[in-house]
Amino acid sequence: MIPALIDVRPLRTSPLFRRLLAGRAVSMLGGFMTMVTVMYQVWDMTRSSAWTGAVGLAQALPLVVFGLFAGAWVDRADRRRIFLTATVGQAACSVLLAVQGFTGHVPVAAVLALVAAQSAFGALGAPAAGVFVPRLLPKDQVAAGLALNQITGQSMMLLGPALAGVLLGRLGIGACYLLDALSFGVAFYGAFGLPALPPRGEPSRAGVHGVLDGLRFLAGHRVVRGALITDLAATVLSFPVSLFPLVNAERFGGDPRTLGLFLSALAVGGVTATALSGTVTRLGRPGPVMLGAAAVWGCALVLFGLTTDPWLGLALLAVAGAGDATSVVSRSTIVQTRTPDALLGRVTAAEQIVGQAGPSLGNVRGGLVAGWAGGAGSLVAGGLLCLVAVGAVAVTAPELRDRAPGLAPPPVSPGSQ
Repeated sequence: MIPALIDVRPLRTSPLFRRLLAGRAVSMLGGFMTMVTVMYQVWDMTRSSAWTGAVGLAQALPLVVFGLFAGAWVDRADRRRIFLTATVGQAACSVLLAVQGFTGHVPVAAVLALVAAQSAFGALGAPAAGVFVPRLLPKDQVAAGLALNQITGQSMMLLGPALAGVLLGRLGIGACYLLDALSFGVAFYGAFGLPALPPRGEPSRAGVHGVLDGLRFLAGHRVVRGALITDLAATVLSFPVSLFPLVNAERFGGDPRTLGLFLSALAVGGVTATALSGTVTRLGRPGPVMLGAAAVWGCALVLFGLTTDPWLGLALLAVAGAGDATSVVSRSTIVQTRTPDALLGRVTAAEQIVGQAGPSLGNVRGGLVAGWAGGAGSLVAGGLLCLVAVGAVAVTAPELRDRAPGLAPPPVSPGSQ
């Protein structure tokens, strides 16, 4: 076996993980198909970019609003049962989307309501699924399991939209939604054989109190906090996607073929880095790897903002994508090995919110700065800010350089507060 290739030990040692990964792959394929189908349907119904922008809002708001409360619930109950319930809810929303897709004549607001409901079920299922890898795999295989999850998601992100484009033309809107509903059935089957997974340790308090306990943990744990801040540095301060059309016009003549390759270059870099992640996941040092990879992301974006050669620009974006993918795997490893199991649902929910909201805020930041500095100037400034923030995290959280992270001390019991 080539050491640099992705570590597949979890596939060999855990039949349950294999089933979960297969279910995740099929479900994510259906999810990306639905994302494209919803955008297509809403545009076809309204011919309005404002309405298509509202699709992203319908997907993001439930995650942000309900995410932490869902995490608190996950830390009070059997995570397997919650995930199965959420999966059934998401499948039901896809069935309803399919029904309206076949019948037509449904207001666009109703379509967005179904999208928001499905996202709300996803906000519940995501923190429940976040505990599966550390509970099913030995600690030295957690990073490898997360890398397998990462490459699965990236591969489906490349395949799903393209497949949706083909099937929309041949089968129509309703059939694409129906295929997504069936994909949730595979995810349900993948998780059905899991044992009960109640939280280990003191269960979360109900409602706001449980959410606040989770936030207190994040505020007080420098390593986990530093991991999430590093992700925010790479997204809020330097996310480049909203700048691509402007940079393409400024530097590369506005060629639509070049613009289309920008996102593909990021994805190809991410898939390649994850496929060759075996060496870094076996190191047992996710902190230094995360900081280094986030710095690579920032440096590559600075250089991309300075270059005028399209091929060099695409190569730099591939390097940035590789840094981002490596940083994500390492960040998730830190979160899932440094967080006590009784808090893992809430912390995973916070990680999901950061991952969802960070790029959106980064796109807004990029557009505002580009208004006075231009697209390339905004890219360079964002990359430099990312490097400064990553350096600050490295200085203020020296524990990130530890080789073998241990669990944080248990939270203060509610009765002693």
